[in-house]
Amino acid sequence: MDLLIAVITLPFVLAFGASVGSFLNVVIYRLPEGLSLVHPPSRCPKCHHRLGKTENVPVLGWLWLRGRCRWCRTRISMRYPLVEAATGLIFCLIFWQFNFSLNTVGYWILSSWLIALSLIDFDTMTLPGKLTKSGLVLGLVFQLIKGWYGGNIPDALMMGIGGAVLGIWLFDLINLGSIFLLGQLGMGDGDSYLAAMIGAWLGWKAVLI
Repeated sequence: MDLLIAVITLPFVLAFGASVGSFLNVVIYRLPEGLSLVHPPSRCPKCHHRLGKTENVPVLGWLWLRGRCRWCRTRISMRYPLVEAATGLIFCLIFWQFNFSLNTVGYWILSSWLIALSLIDFDTMTLPGKLTKSGLVLGLVFQLIKGWYGGNIPDALMMGIGGAVLGIWLFDLINLGSIFLLGQLGMGDGDSYLAAMIGAWLGWKAVLI
């Protein structure tokens, strides 16, 4: 990437990625609880005071509040700004690698899904079907669009579908082996859908890795 383009563009990409990370924090907290992702607006989990515009600015809002609610002084987890900063940096790395391209947009979406799924799994030991299945569908749509741009839709779709199917089969085989050896399932359905989602986005080789 040209250095001048990088200097001009990357700060905007960083800010955009951090904003996406801010929304991912909402998804990570609310989705497992069955709460709406849009209502109510962001607020303190203890006193429920609605955050102002400056308090909602990714990373900087947390620093401005010094990690505490402005009203009840409850400590705000450092994970919020870390997720925002990490998402912004990941978006910058993807943009640096792929520049202005379809791959950039696609991998921004994929990385967002993976961040949310990873942290939800860490918190709850579950992988929500709403995320894995929607990510799977988006992966196939990505392959379709990529094939349309490249003039080879059948091959692109086969890569996505083949990767998804292999992901499910692979984890089914792991479960069969686990049942045979241990008498219980080794992986949940969420894991197989996650593998299928990754396969849909990246192809069958990524599933094996």
